[in-house]
Amino acid sequence: MIQQDFSGKVVLVTGAGRGLGRRAAEAFAMRGAMVAANDISPVNVEQVVQQINASGGKARAYVHDVAKKVAVQAMVNEIGDEFGRIDILVNSANVEPSGPLLEIDEWDLHRIFEVNTIGAILMMQSVGRVMRAQGGGVIVNLVKLPVEAKRAAYAGSRLALAGLTRQAADEFSAYNIRVHAVMVGLPELADPGQGYSDPLEALLALCGEETAGETGKILNVG
Repeated sequence: MIQQDFSGKVVLVTGAGRGLGRRAAEAFAMRGAMVAANDISPVNVEQVVQQINASGGKARAYVHDVAKKVAVQAMVNEIGDEFGRIDILVNSANVEPSGPLLEIDEWDLHRIFEVNTIGAILMMQSVGRVMRAQGGGVIVNLVKLPVEAKRAAYAGSRLALAGLTRQAADEFSAYNIRVHAVMVGLPELADPGQGYSDPLEALLALCGEETAGETGKILNVG
């Protein structure tokens, strides 16, 4: 894995309390970034932040629900007050209620799309305005698809981000904002020619200087 340097960059990672979001927060911190770690679970995200800071990195926890516009805007304002800017946004927040499509509860269905899809849109709106004002930035939607059966609603909420990524990349290009996605869990679509076998490696590459002229890329990393 190329050791990119993100020194001086402010990176906001949603869903940083576990899974790929946690790995992303730790990876950026190891490479010099100041990490704004978001999660709805205070216990999980505080643990991540404490570990990063204890290892010599710099991170701060932000406990907000990305599905709520007021909460998202409050978080973005807090990060602006603390760090002054947001250079990179990694959308990784997600919920995974399971159940057959014919039986899934309406509340669970709404929550899946509110967090996994609408939450990503709200984050891109609020952070996108910050990036527009500061002259640019990078947004990456980190999308893990289910490998288990009976996750149709969850899969739909995550696959929607592919279309969102392409359209947002087109809209945001005028503001020097690059928008990409890393898809995990579709090995049949993974392109070995991309050279990435680890989603984290793909994420870091998309945020690095070597891809500065690119936008709208969707990397399928099986």
